[in-house]
Amino acid sequence: MDILTFALVAPLASFGAIAVGERRSGWDRPARSAVFGLVGACLGVEREDDEAQAALATHYGLALLCHAPGRLLADYHTAQVPPTKGKRRFATRAQELAAPDLNTILSRRDYRSGAWHLAAIWARVPAPRWPLAKLADAMRRPVFVPYLGRKSCPLGLPLAPEISEAPDAVGALEARHGVGKEAAWRDRFTDRQDGELVVALDPEHVADDDPRRRRIEIRRDQPRSRRRWQFDLREELVLGVPRE
Repeated sequence: MDILTFALVAPLASFGAIAVGERRSGWDRPARSAVFGLVGACLGVEREDDEAQAALATHYGLALLCHAPGRLLADYHTAQVPPTKGKRRFATRAQELAAPDLNTILSRRDYRSGAWHLAAIWARVPAPRWPLAKLADAMRRPVFVPYLGRKSCPLGLPLAPEISEAPDAVGALEARHGVGKEAAWRDRFTDRQDGELVVALDPEHVADDDPRRRRIEIRRDQPRSRRRWQFDLREELVLGVPRE
């Protein structure tokens, strides 16, 4: 089948998990919601466009090859925010800072230094809203600036989208990992050259007796409503594949 692969490489990345209170922890690889949020940014999809956001969330499958999760980096963050009063909303950060009686909040946010991942996307439905070629064109000429987690985390290398034929997403990722445009730089992003590579994807795409299966993790990263910032639980299968 046709599979679109692209690079997710950044000197500093943030793969946020559930954020409650002052502790903003993160995963060691991108969430499904983060990847399709980046794709939506390239397409120019607004957060309030519920129909387009739903198409991104349901029309495509996703697999990730994790070459280097990056080193954990904690940032102790301070920010000024106005007090909560009723249902008032601010259109811009400038309006927030212009409000009287600003409060200071403290939080710890997790980042990853030197993250290197490859992503694969394929169509789950016969007629997805955007053909893979349209997604690839958007990645080459994005409408909004793509970043890896937070606006302070710009990409270190181009997304470099490529569409190829492969028996499955794992095969497409393994092939790109060996000869992709970014392969010449990848070993600078990891301290470890042995062991297994991690590939994460939906469990139904891998046979139950596949020897590469390692574990299933539960993640709350399936978008339900971007407008209300709501996400559903999802099972993600983790495979172990040998390094070349």
